[in-house]
Amino acid sequence: MEFLLYLALGACAGVLAGLFGVGGGIIIVPVLVFSFTLQGFDPSILTHLAVGTSLATIIFTSVNAVREHHRRGAVRWPIFAWMTLGILIGAGFGALTAEAISGPNLQKIIGIFALIIAVQLALDFKPKASRTVPGKVGLTVAGSVIGWASAIFGIGGGSLTVPFLTWRSVPMQQAVATSSACGLPIALASALSFMILGWHDPLLPAHSLGFVYLPALLGIALTSMVFARLGARLAHRLSPRLLKRLFAALLFCVGLNFLL
Repeated sequence: MEFLLYLALGACAGVLAGLFGVGGGIIIVPVLVFSFTLQGFDPSILTHLAVGTSLATIIFTSVNAVREHHRRGAVRWPIFAWMTLGILIGAGFGALTAEAISGPNLQKIIGIFALIIAVQLALDFKPKASRTVPGKVGLTVAGSVIGWASAIFGIGGGSLTVPFLTWRSVPMQQAVATSSACGLPIALASALSFMILGWHDPLLPAHSLGFVYLPALLGIALTSMVFARLGARLAHRLSPRLLKRLFAALLFCVGLNFLL
């Protein structure tokens, strides 16, 4: 039964990754926390396990989304290259930060983040394109901050990268495409860090690789890779306004659930 949940979750995450460039982690983490709680996993590690597993799934989600965006010529690869340098540094520190936070407190932090993203989506708030793309140092610094935060929240960074790039005058479709590309190094560096940090934790359930739960990873990966391409295609054809409002309502409920 749990594996069917993971398959459905992967489909939703894949569509979200391609459509909004958000990586799907903002939905994956809460659902995994709920699932792991029902499975009786230890409360002190289940949130870290959910975050680490979410980051690992984004590796698979990103690959097909990036391929589709690249095929359409929408990825700004020079921006990606310099942001990735900072992402690799920030993601490692983000994983260390998350490990130092207790499970219940980490859930509250993720809940607050979900509420912030819900409000941003509901109001369709987008920073105005008021500045040009920064230089190599600026992109590296931005990447490190985004990588650090993404590792804590278990996300691909799209909810941070897209607003940053649009603020820096990158057109929306290119911002979403480049954000999807940046999600791959974020996921790789963060997931590897969570694997290493949780490697010898005695409270982990069977079939775990550090703070990555392999059955959930497999189920989500199987469907997310297919549906990410669908989401990327929809991003170039549909106006996502209504979907954003519905997504915002869902995130608002998720955030409140984590805080109450």
